[in-house]
Amino acid sequence: METRPFPRTPFSASVIGLGTWQLGADWGDVSEDDARAVLEASAEAGVTFYDTADVYGDGRSEQIVGRFAAEHADAGFTVATKMGRREGQVPANYVEANFRTWLDRSRRNLGVDTIDLVQLHCPPSAVIDDDATYDVLDRLVEEQVIAAYGVSVETADQALSAIARPNVASVQIILNAFRMKPLDAVLPAAEEAGVGIIARVPLASGLLSGKYGLDTQFAEDDHRNYNRDGSAFDVGETFSGVDYATGVEAAQEFARLVADSGLDVTPAQAAIAWVAQQPGVTTVIPGARNTDQARSNAAAGEVGALPQELVDAIADLYDRRIRKQVHDRW
Repeated sequence: METRPFPRTPFSASVIGLGTWQLGADWGDVSEDDARAVLEASAEAGVTFYDTADVYGDGRSEQIVGRFAAEHADAGFTVATKMGRREGQVPANYVEANFRTWLDRSRRNLGVDTIDLVQLHCPPSAVIDDDATYDVLDRLVEEQVIAAYGVSVETADQALSAIARPNVASVQIILNAFRMKPLDAVLPAAEEAGVGIIARVPLASGLLSGKYGLDTQFAEDDHRNYNRDGSAFDVGETFSGVDYATGVEAAQEFARLVADSGLDVTPAQAAIAWVAQQPGVTTVIPGARNTDQARSNAAAGEVGALPQELVDAIADLYDRRIRKQVHDRW
């Protein structure tokens, strides 16, 4: 699999990484054995970048990923985690004492002295805009608590604010065929500044796999069930903020476009490849709940350039069915 340099860090990242929210919580039950199998399958397929967070299963995901990385110490893995959602998401909580407490806990979970990359986990805009935030993060780099830092964001404006900071290594943002706004300004700005882009939710919470119908039932503890109205966290994290019925219909059309293109790929692989092939993207982090998904997602990194006819058709689909719902919201 292609590996890309991670700007402003000593690390690199496989073009397809692995998001490990599924291995912690909020996607239905995944046993530890199944989680380990997903990690093994991903590594065997060439994945070297693993993204987790301190709140995924209250540290469960960090612990599983940390043990796995320790057992593959010579594999050249880069492990990124996130912090900032263990307390209420108000600016007053984003202070040095909390950063240190959160990071000490993550270091224990991951089993490391220095975290490769820590990202602020979708903090309020005021935190992203505050000089003091980066002063603390710079001190933590100097002390080798973290090797590098970035910001995970909800909106394009937040991304642009973070990209303007001289020591921000990465911005993590939702980018997929149903969420194209980052193409307008965020990706060009990141590429010009030398900031890595970690693209999350590349399948729009699974919609772009084309496997869901209007009658699909999700587990009670799956955010695709309980967060459709944004009552638990930002609604844009669930189906990219597209209402479910519209998303299902658009995803079915997406699947037909892929089938008609003549490519020997699944809709999910085409959707992930579309993200990976956008200029400025460093790595794409689909999640997986089983080994088949992990292998299939990783294979998207080997898909050749998508035909221009398909790229144009995907843009047209977005403009007709999706843009009005999401483009100006995030």
